[in-house]
Amino acid sequence: MAMLLPMFSVAASAQNGESSPYSMFGYGSLSDYTSGAQRAMGGVGYATNNGRQINVKNPASYAHCDSLTFLLDFGLDFTALKMTENGNSGTSFGGGLDYVTMQFPLSKTVGGSIGLIPYSSVGYSFGSSSDGEGDSRGGSGGINMLYLGLSYMPFKNFSIGANVSYNFGTITHDTYAASTVGGASVQSLYERELEIRDWGIQLGAQYTIDLDERNSLTLGFVYIPKKSLRGTALARQYDVQNDATSAIDTVSNVSMKDRFSTPASYGGGLAWNFDNRLTVAADFTYQNWADAKYDNLANFENMAFDNRWKVAAGASYTPNVRGNYFQRMTYRVGGHFNHDYIMVRGNNVRDYGVSLGFGLPTPSSKTVINIGFEYKHRAAYPANLISENYFNITVGINFNEMWFWQNKIK
Repeated sequence: MAMLLPMFSVAASAQNGESSPYSMFGYGSLSDYTSGAQRAMGGVGYATNNGRQINVKNPASYAHCDSLTFLLDFGLDFTALKMTENGNSGTSFGGGLDYVTMQFPLSKTVGGSIGLIPYSSVGYSFGSSSDGEGDSRGGSGGINMLYLGLSYMPFKNFSIGANVSYNFGTITHDTYAASTVGGASVQSLYERELEIRDWGIQLGAQYTIDLDERNSLTLGFVYIPKKSLRGTALARQYDVQNDATSAIDTVSNVSMKDRFSTPASYGGGLAWNFDNRLTVAADFTYQNWADAKYDNLANFENMAFDNRWKVAAGASYTPNVRGNYFQRMTYRVGGHFNHDYIMVRGNNVRDYGVSLGFGLPTPSSKTVINIGFEYKHRAAYPANLISENYFNITVGINFNEMWFWQNKIK
C-alpha cells in the first residue's frame, strides 16, 4: 500500500486537465466517476458489473470481482479543445493522469475498492487589454475524491455497496484589472478561493435477471445524498502600483458550511449481457442543482444553477476470449447528452458526444490497455455564447493479477 501512495499524490496534482471558460461557474466541470473503458461506452456504468473492470460509478459492482483477482486501473487523458465566439476561434491542449483505482476480493460475497478520482475540474484564462488598460480572468483547481468502497452480495444476483470518500481540493478564481492613473500604472488582483475539506457517501444496488443460459438483464441504482460542504471561502485583493505591491486585503474568510452545498443525485441504468461477450447498457442521471447553495460572498459572483440530467448509452463486444488477438480484443462504442447545471446569463449549458474505444489484451497476462476516442460539443442555449468542440484520447491500463492464488502441494 505504501508504494501506491505516491501514485495517489501524483493523481491529485494532475487531475486538472480542464480548459474551458464554462468551468468558471459553480464548482467547474463535473466528472461522473467513469474509467477510460466506460467513457468509450458513452459513460455508462450503473448496471454493469464486469469482474475484470473496476466500476466506481456503482459501488454495488465490487462484489462481482473474481475471488482470486486483484485489479489496478489508472487512466490518462489528453484533450484538444477548439473554442469559437463571434467568429473568432482558438485551440488549447490539456491532459494528465486522471484517476487511480484498485479492486480486491475480501470473501466470496464481499468486494472492496479504493482509489482517487476527480469530482470536478476548473481551468480557464481569457481577457482583453488596450493602451495599458484592461482586465483578464483565470481559474484553476478542482475537487478530488479519495474513496473507500465495499460491496456485499447477500444472495445470488443481488448486490449492494457504498463508497465513503474524503473530498478535497482548492478552486481559485483570479480577476486582474489594469489602469493608468496620473501616469502611474495601477494593477489590482481580486482572488477568490474555495478550500474544500469534506466527506461524502455514495450508495448503490444491482440486481441481475437470468433470462436463459446466455442472456441476462441487470438493473442498477445509485443515490448520493445532498451535502453541505465543509471548508473555507476566501476573498482577497492585491494592489500593485509602479511595481510595488500593497498589503493584502482579505475581504472575507468564512466557513463554507451552510453557505455552499452539493445536491442529491439519482442514477438508474439497465444492461443486457449476451454470453459474456456482448453488453449493451443505458444510464439516466438526475441531480437537483437548482436547490444547491452557492453563497454570494464579497467578490464572489452570484450563481444560478439549473437541475442537471444526463442520458448515456453504450455497448462493448468481445468476439472470442480464446480466439486470435483481434477476436480477444474488446470493441466499444457509445454516446451521451448532458443538460448541465451551469447557467450563464439565463442560458443553460448543454453538451453531447460520441465515443469509441478498444480493449487491447497484453500477450502474456490478463492486463488490458484500454484506448478511447471521444468527440464532444458544448455550448449554451438558447444564446450560443461560446461554442466548444472537444477531441479526447483516453488511455487506461487495467492490471489484472491473480494475487490471491495459492498453489496446493499434494
